[in-house]
Amino acid sequence: MQGMSGLLALPLLRTEEPETVLYNGNIWTVDETQPRAQAVAISGGRFLAVGSNADVLPLAAARTRKIDLAFKTVLPGFNDAHAHPVESGVEHLNKVACDKDSIEKIQATLHDRALQTPSGQWVLGFLYDDGKTPRPINRHDLDAAAPDHPVLVQHRGGHTAFVNSLALKLAQVTDQTPDPAGGRFEHDVTGQLTGFVGDAGMQGFFKLIPNKNTRQDSRQGAALISKLFTSKGITSACDADASPEDVQGYQDARDAGELAMRVYCHVAAASLDHFITAGIHTGFGDEWVRIGGVKQYADGSISERTAWLSQPYLGIPNNYVGLQLSSRDQLYETSRKAHAAGWQLATHANGDLAIDRILGVYEQIQKELPKKDPRFRIEHCTLLTDTLIRRMRALQVIPAPFSGYVYFHGDVLHFYGQERTQNMFPMRSFLDAGLRPTDSSDYTASPADPLMWLQSQLTRTDMKGNVWGANQRITLQEGIRCGTINGAYAAFEEDLKGSIQPGRLADLVVLAQDLFKTDPAALLKIQVERTMVGGRWKYES
Repeated sequence: MQGMSGLLALPLLRTEEPETVLYNGNIWTVDETQPRAQAVAISGGRFLAVGSNADVLPLAAARTRKIDLAFKTVLPGFNDAHAHPVESGVEHLNKVACDKDSIEKIQATLHDRALQTPSGQWVLGFLYDDGKTPRPINRHDLDAAAPDHPVLVQHRGGHTAFVNSLALKLAQVTDQTPDPAGGRFEHDVTGQLTGFVGDAGMQGFFKLIPNKNTRQDSRQGAALISKLFTSKGITSACDADASPEDVQGYQDARDAGELAMRVYCHVAAASLDHFITAGIHTGFGDEWVRIGGVKQYADGSISERTAWLSQPYLGIPNNYVGLQLSSRDQLYETSRKAHAAGWQLATHANGDLAIDRILGVYEQIQKELPKKDPRFRIEHCTLLTDTLIRRMRALQVIPAPFSGYVYFHGDVLHFYGQERTQNMFPMRSFLDAGLRPTDSSDYTASPADPLMWLQSQLTRTDMKGNVWGANQRITLQEGIRCGTINGAYAAFEEDLKGSIQPGRLADLVVLAQDLFKTDPAALLKIQVERTMVGGRWKYES
C-alpha cells in the first residue's frame, strides 16, 4: 500500500466488519505522528481504520453504511472541559431566560412569568449578563416587573444575582446588613442596596427558595443540554460541580438513551464524604458517565468581578479586590482528604492570589503524599504571573481556562485594564511553558461553542473589535488540540478520545468549511453539519 498505509498497519490485523465508513473527508486526526486522512472505518463505536479512501473503502462489507462527506472538514469531537450541563438544563426547564440586550425586555419576560405565578411565590431568572445591557439591572427594575413576587435573577456566571425589594425583605437584608464572609451586598452612592448580591451573599436567598426539582428534571436537563452541546460539535463535557442528584440525572439520561454526549463529573466538595463512604473516587464509571475530581472554590468570578486579585479592580470604589471563598486551611483539609482517597483535585481559582493559594496547597500535598501523575487542575486559572506559571510547570498542573471570554465578555475587561489582560486567559504562556490547557465554556457563563473559543483565542478580539492581550494569541492547530486531546488528557482519557485514530471512540464533528482556509475573525460563522458520538449521529443539521 502507498501513502497512508502506516495508519492501517494495526487495523488490518483486526477482523471486525465496519458498521460505517466515512470517505471523501478532510480529516484532521490531531495526532502529530499522522497526516491528515480522507476516510475512517467505524466498528463497535470506535475507529477501526483511518487513512486514504483507497485504504479504507475496501474494508466496507455489504452491510456497511458508506457516507460521502463531500470533502467537508472533520475534527475530533470537542471537549468542553468545564461546564455545568445538568444544572443549566434544569434551569432551562424551570426559569426565565434573561439573556436580553435591554432591561425593558427582561422586565417584560419576568412580568409574563409573574402573571402565571401565584402572588408571593418566587420568580426566578437566569442567563442575565450585566455587560450586555446599557446598565446593570437593579431592585427597582425588578420591583416594577413583579411587585407582588420575590424575584431573583442570577447572572449567567453563577456567582452573583440581582434581587428585588421583596426578596431583600424576606431575607432580612437591609442597608445596614454587613457583608457576609465571602459575599457582598452592593450599595449605591447614597448607601442604599442596589439588589446586587455576590457569591456567599446569595446563600440567604437560596435558602428561602423551595427546591422543587425532581429526579425527572435532572434526567430531562441532562438530555436537553447534551443535545445543545452536540449541535455545536461538543461530544464530551466536564460537569464542574456535580451533586449526587446531578450524577444520577446523567445516569438516568444515559440509561434512557437520551444522553447525547459523554460526561466527566467533578463532585462538589460538600458531597465528597458521601462518595468516599461509598468507596467511589476519580475514574469510576464508563465511557458515558465517569467520576472526575473534587471541586472547591478559592475565589469568585471574572465576568462578575468577584475574583480575588492582588491589585484593585479598575472603576470600582474602595480599592475592591474581590472575594475569597475558602480559607487556605479549608482548601488544604479537603484537598488532602480527597487526594489520599484517590481523587483528582480540581479547584476554582481565577485571580492571581487565589491561584497562588491553591498552588501552595497542591505543592504541600504532593510533598506530603506524592503521586506519580495526580493531574492537579485549576479551573479557570485566569490571571497569571510568570512565577505562578513556573510553579504550575513544576507540578504539571492543568489549567482549564475560559476559552471564549475575550470575545464574549470583552465588555467587562475594562475592569482589569489592558496591561492586566496581557496575562489573563494566557494560552500562549501556558503552551510555551509546556502545560496542557483545555478549552471550556463554563456554560451558562458563556456559550458552549468551540468555534467561538477558537476565534477568541486566535484573535483575542471582542464583539466590538477591541483587542485584549494580543500577546496571548495561539494558532488554530494549537486551539484544536486544546479543545480535543488536552480535554481528554485532563480527564485521564487521552487513550480513549480526543483524536481520530484506530481504537479511539468514534466521536467527531463535520464542519461546513475548512477552518484552515477561513479568516480567524470569521470562525464563529462556520456551521456544524453533523456530530457523531460513539459511531452514531447525535446531531444533523
